[in-house]
Amino acid sequence: MKRGTEKRSIDEDKPAAANYHAHALARGLALLERLATSRHPVTLSELFEETGLPKSTLVRLLSVLAETEYVVRVDERPSFRLGHKVLDLSTAYVSTLDAGASARGHLAELAKRTGQTANLGVLDGTQVLHLCVEEPDRPIRYMSMSGSRDDTHATGLGKLLLSRLEEGELPGFLPAEPYRRRTEHTRTTFAELLADLRVSRERGYAFDDNENSIGLRCLAIPLEAGGEVLASLSVSGPAGELEPARHEALLTELRATAAAMLADHELVTALRVVTRSLLPAAEGRSR
Repeated sequence: MKRGTEKRSIDEDKPAAANYHAHALARGLALLERLATSRHPVTLSELFEETGLPKSTLVRLLSVLAETEYVVRVDERPSFRLGHKVLDLSTAYVSTLDAGASARGHLAELAKRTGQTANLGVLDGTQVLHLCVEEPDRPIRYMSMSGSRDDTHATGLGKLLLSRLEEGELPGFLPAEPYRRRTEHTRTTFAELLADLRVSRERGYAFDDNENSIGLRCLAIPLEAGGEVLASLSVSGPAGELEPARHEALLTELRATAAAMLADHELVTALRVVTRSLLPAAEGRSR
């Protein structure tokens, strides 16, 4: 390599003071992340052993964080925990999240690849809430709207979400029997629906076979992170295009999209917020 063309670190072009402050900021943030992993206060000695930083450096960083109320010193050992200012940041972050907006690009790509309407839904009582809907660019397609709701017992999205609940929880998410009959194929009793949900849980996906509307079929899979089902992801379209012979190809596309969505940390966080905000009302109904 010719003289003068060597690749330089970004830090090399900064004055020493800038590099010092950048390192201090990074170390301070790392300390906050470490405290966030513990349910109990963490001692200075533990931080020294884990980080390898000099105790004098740790004391300076923790003093600044305590002064700005991002950490709290709780005893004379000394040990520290997170302060209330962290919650202020967290609350501000959560308030900016929009699960539907975060999911839109993923669903648009799924609709484009499959030629079917892509949908993301969550349970909202006895209904499924459509957080985001993206339709394919074609004249014949299933049409729905983001923010709309539908019955859980007669839709692929709803049945998938019901299938991942404990059976004892199901009554809190279902209307009184007999359930509304949308078509001649709709399950209208708990016994009929439960048999379908058990099959859905076993095979890992739900199938709406003309149950919500004649001529419409839907395949749905779970969006699951850390053992928690955050939402249901589906494709819906003309019955003739979602016949069983095409299921495996469509499920492959659904699973690829689900993997991409679960790698989107902001979307996962937004979905957790939505799911947990809807949970208390559902728990009240099931009591």
